[in-house]
Amino acid sequence: MKSCSKNCGHRHPLQCAVPPYMLEKAAEFGKTEKVRGDALNSLRVSNFFRSKRREIQRSFQAMGFAGLAAAPGATVSSKLDRRVFDAKNLKDLPGVPVRSEGGPKSADPAVNEVYDGAGQTDSLFRDEYGRNSIDDHGLPVVQTVHFDRQYQNAFWDGGQMIYGDGDGKIFGSFTSDLDIIAHELTHGVTQHEAALVYSFQSGALNESFSDVFGSLVKQRAANEDAKEASWLIGDNVLIGKKYALRSMKAPGTAYVNHPVLGTDPQPPSMATYADLPAWEDQGGVHINSGIPNHAFYLAAIEIGGYAWKKAGLIWYRTLCDLLPADASFARCAQATIQAARNEFGAGSLEEKAVARAWKTVGVL
Repeated sequence: MKSCSKNCGHRHPLQCAVPPYMLEKAAEFGKTEKVRGDALNSLRVSNFFRSKRREIQRSFQAMGFAGLAAAPGATVSSKLDRRVFDAKNLKDLPGVPVRSEGGPKSADPAVNEVYDGAGQTDSLFRDEYGRNSIDDHGLPVVQTVHFDRQYQNAFWDGGQMIYGDGDGKIFGSFTSDLDIIAHELTHGVTQHEAALVYSFQSGALNESFSDVFGSLVKQRAANEDAKEASWLIGDNVLIGKKYALRSMKAPGTAYVNHPVLGTDPQPPSMATYADLPAWEDQGGVHINSGIPNHAFYLAAIEIGGYAWKKAGLIWYRTLCDLLPADASFARCAQATIQAARNEFGAGSLEEKAVARAWKTVGVL
């Protein structure tokens, strides 16, 4: 991969952990020239991957989202295959191989964090929902750590995961939060299933499904039930004990009066839906994802118990079987209600909880 120091735009639709509006704030209001420059560079570097991800998305749509399904007669692996690389703070991908499936621990914590995080993510999808890796056909899970210098993001580029180290001032290492690792890997699952178009409400759903399963992976690893969980996303990545990237329990409160970033703009319901143009956060995909996030939280709390067991299963079945690529919030609401009915029966507590959740956030 070549450097994208030239011809890089300011806006980009890449599926990143940190929304562009947060990096734009850092680029404008960072306390030092270096902090501002690192944030602007992170915005520009991410833009390099725009065309690649778009082409991959078009290919999946053209194939009816069959993705990398094995050809007739091909051998499909049924075992997890993790491959971790180190970019050595360069932009060349995938980088130097540093750990493979079954290999010994590394002296580098970042390597071990993504290796373990991919394992915990795979365990949720495999053991709870019967999925065989990202594509359901044994796709190797390729991850690269230490991408670029002070790169302030993590993302799924359509074929692998990439993690920056952060600037150490506003953002810490992007391997430090299990939910961030799982969030980005879930973008790969979505790519191989509903392939939700990454703009406006379908794009916000794309982001929300990643937050849902990112949070569930973290809850399952900690053995937390719905009431015990914090429902925060990225509370290690955003430096400061009282800050996180997003809150599913209370969208709009993940960070308040941050000295650089201001206050979390996510709405908790349709009453404060952000009607944005396509050039601003792809029509609000990271902002309006707070609404379906909150709906999932409400459903999980009412259903009770471990959220990945019932609420997570409902959302997984919805993603795999019931959503078109251009799904709206209303379409997703109806699909999750249908999935709850399919799994637990008409008139079940689960079906009623899901319906009430979407009504509470103003979608139905």
